[in-house]
Amino acid sequence: MNGADARPAGSVTHELGQREHEGKPVHALVAARVIGAGREELWDALTNAARIPKWFLPISGDLRAGGSYQLEGNAGGEIIACEPPGRFALTWRMHGDVSWVTVSLSELPEARTEVRLEHLAQFPQEFWEEFGPGAVGIGWDMALFGLDEHFSPAPAVVPETAEAWVASEEGKDFTRRSSAAWCEASIALGTDAAAARAAADRVIAFYTGEDAT
Repeated sequence: MNGADARPAGSVTHELGQREHEGKPVHALVAARVIGAGREELWDALTNAARIPKWFLPISGDLRAGGSYQLEGNAGGEIIACEPPGRFALTWRMHGDVSWVTVSLSELPEARTEVRLEHLAQFPQEFWEEFGPGAVGIGWDMALFGLDEHFSPAPAVVPETAEAWVASEEGKDFTRRSSAAWCEASIALGTDAAAARAAADRVIAFYTGEDAT
């Protein structure tokens, strides 16, 4: 990034790709968000065990390279790399499956930072065709939104209210917009447009409990 980057805080981008990791083909999902905070402050929010629960989930473990972590009621894994204040990488173990997450921080002008989260995963073909990238991507969008809210002087959502917010009309609208963005990324990758939109509708129905409209 350079001084010409004029994206405001809250700007979000989505990318999809297909890669090879450890000799196997994987899907690559990238969600990036511009946060209105400096890189050092953002690094602390992402890596400080006492601070992570204030915007995400309670966490335990040895949060350094070579250590392991466990998010309460969620994923756990090993920390592969930790390079303050710019990058960390870890395994993401959940429901018996392992995938890989890398988070990179790029400093922008005017006390802004781009958080770029890359998730590499192997998904069964039938799962990918049924639900598409939104099945995973919506959750990451919500996490990055929570991180952004953490730096707001008057956050609309905090962990204690997150469940109720997701079920609210505002939360459902967020889900619809996130699903639409991942759908467009899937089409850009080459997925048939009708199939991508059908998968996006199924994801919206799963998250909201309502048929997509």
